[in-house]
Amino acid sequence: MTGPLLLGVRHHGPGSARAVRRALDEAGPAAVLIEGPPEADGLVPLAAEPDMRPPVALLAHVVDEPGKSAFWPFAEFSPEWVAIRWALEHKAQVRFIDLPAAHSLALRDPESPGGEGPDEEPREEDPVRIDPLGVLAETAGYDDAERWWEDVVEHREGDAFAALGEAMGALRDSYGDGGHGRDLVREAYMRLQIRAAQREFGSGDEVAVVCGAWHVPALRRKTTVGADRALLKGLPKAKVDMTWVPWTHRRLARASGYGAGIESPGWYGHLFSAPDRPVERWLTKVAGLLRAEDRIVSSAHVIEAVRLAETLAVMRGRPLAGLTETVDAVRAVLCEGSDVPLALIHDRLVVGDDLGEVPRSAPAVPLQRDLAKQQRSLRLKPAALEKELDLDLRGDTDAARSRLLHRLRLLGIAWGEPARSARGSTGTFRESWRLRWEPELSVRVAEAGVWGTTVLAAATAKVESDAIGASALADVTALAEHCLLAGLADALPTVMRVLADRAALDADVGHLAQALPALVRALRYGDVRGTDTAALAGVAAGLAERVFVGLPPACAGLDADAALDMRGHVDGVHGAVALLEGAGLRDRWRAVLRTLAGRDSVAGVIRGRCARILLDEGELTDDDTARLMSLALSPGTPPGEAAAWIEGFVGGGSGGGLLLVHDERLLALVDGWLTGVSGDAFTDVLPLLRRTFSAYEPGVRRSLGELVRRGPGVSGSASTLGGLPFGFAADLDESRADAVLPVVRLLLGAGAGAEGGDG
Repeated sequence: MTGPLLLGVRHHGPGSARAVRRALDEAGPAAVLIEGPPEADGLVPLAAEPDMRPPVALLAHVVDEPGKSAFWPFAEFSPEWVAIRWALEHKAQVRFIDLPAAHSLALRDPESPGGEGPDEEPREEDPVRIDPLGVLAETAGYDDAERWWEDVVEHREGDAFAALGEAMGALRDSYGDGGHGRDLVREAYMRLQIRAAQREFGSGDEVAVVCGAWHVPALRRKTTVGADRALLKGLPKAKVDMTWVPWTHRRLARASGYGAGIESPGWYGHLFSAPDRPVERWLTKVAGLLRAEDRIVSSAHVIEAVRLAETLAVMRGRPLAGLTETVDAVRAVLCEGSDVPLALIHDRLVVGDDLGEVPRSAPAVPLQRDLAKQQRSLRLKPAALEKELDLDLRGDTDAARSRLLHRLRLLGIAWGEPARSARGSTGTFRESWRLRWEPELSVRVAEAGVWGTTVLAAATAKVESDAIGASALADVTALAEHCLLAGLADALPTVMRVLADRAALDADVGHLAQALPALVRALRYGDVRGTDTAALAGVAAGLAERVFVGLPPACAGLDADAALDMRGHVDGVHGAVALLEGAGLRDRWRAVLRTLAGRDSVAGVIRGRCARILLDEGELTDDDTARLMSLALSPGTPPGEAAAWIEGFVGGGSGGGLLLVHDERLLALVDGWLTGVSGDAFTDVLPLLRRTFSAYEPGVRRSLGELVRRGPGVSGSASTLGGLPFGFAADLDESRADAVLPVVRLLLGAGAGAEGGDG
């Protein structure tokens, strides 16, 4: 039999795609064989569905290990996709002839479960793998393989199959398998499938093969059936499932780690879809993007950019202006030499964020179908471009969206990540999310399918399992918080039972203090989300009581690192107690703080922090505070311990800088202590003090510097005047006060010219 029609292509090459279409139109084969997993043969008819829109990918995963998976991506300009569509339109048979995914996934290293088709990135133990196009480009005198490919294929109308096949043959003669050792097995399987198709459909042009140009010499090689079968003997096999999933242009890019990726999928998509004048149409797209970003771009800019791109192509000896010339023209004319807007153009147009679509009839795990149903009902369409989503939890739709996103996060499907609101909204009834759909999330959905057939059931089962297997008390309280956020009422009893058991057995005060804030935060969700949190209240109160009892002895005898950790626990417990109902708990907490603030065995950073909290709560007078500071900074206190007390009192982003600005008596105590320490001690405490004061705002540091430079007791600008703090006089200056009243009335809405009245 004569050989089949071998069409060696570059994956995702628009020039190859157009050449494949021309070759198939001319030959009219009865069967089209394509490099890809044979398990996908039954999915081919879905490519003709009206709601199938590339970029898409074939996803194969091991049934028992969904994380062990592989993708075979297709773009509109992929030669394989063009061949599939041609065969469906002309009623020709379509078959995939690469090594079955059942074998390729079974051969995959379990430590590297993910990948994209047979051209995945090499492992460290693999030999050096050559880039065939890179070698050919270097041989031709090019330093950029993409530019060489554009010149010899994309910008020429003739078919380059024969020339590419000959070039690849020379490479295979020189480099053998080029470090792609598994290709020998794949090519043996392809030869067997080609022989079978030739026996069925006949010889010559009745069978066309579309594959990577690298494989063409191997498929032409004369081998025996026995030799090919010997290479396939004993291959491991796994049970796999396969379906179509949406893909993105960004994931087609080589920068994403895709071994067969390209540099500019958006540009290649434009070249494939532009019927004529591709440079003019491309620069018009660029102008539209820049105008949408409020940059001034006129038609004259576009005309001049086209002229410059074409002139650069002539000067560089290129047949047509390519991406390099258009980028240079855009930078010079449309971006006025700036690379800032050029980065936006590269991200949006050169790479692109197109997200494909697959028909609802495509095979999918039940969990994927339930997720798609909820996405449609909640009007949350997946998109490749990152977007911000602000939710008002008082509305039913937004509350349901929040529950869905939280449930997906519990399942490890990170479609949305919590974000700070762009509108600066605060409060428990507001949530902000950053959404971005990545193709890998389809694998995460398949993995999560083992927990249930719906998102609710799967999240419930996953949380219950995580709670039972949690090793730390804080992990269980975090799960309780997530249960309320995700609306998992059925999982909450299990989590609460585990929480009560762990809390009763855990004697580590640090663990208890770390767990309390998440538990108290969860209590707040009942108001907005309508969740019954009564069970949490009792556990939180009991946990708080145990923290109160155990905290004073736990704070004694700590080293510097442990003391800093415990100060964080004190802050967390203080914030949690402020949210708990019942004055009794708050009174007992203040008593604990007084004990810690006055006990010498407690680390200085903790004593200082407790004193500051009591001052802010109004439990300490200014005189009491000055007395505690005087004791902490007395000559008998080691300088390092005194510096730690200062850090606890005025550090940690607690507004201590403003406190020192407005209470110069405390500032004078700190200043007096610092000027009195020895030179050696000053060197030791300086890093700690620098860390404390460097956290202040520049304006606060400047004010403190001016006060220290002026010094206390200076006439006319002293820190005190007649026993009063600086800035205050003995009597009211009515004329100065009257000057402020019009502004105050204006702010209150009474009008600047309103007369009379007291308020």
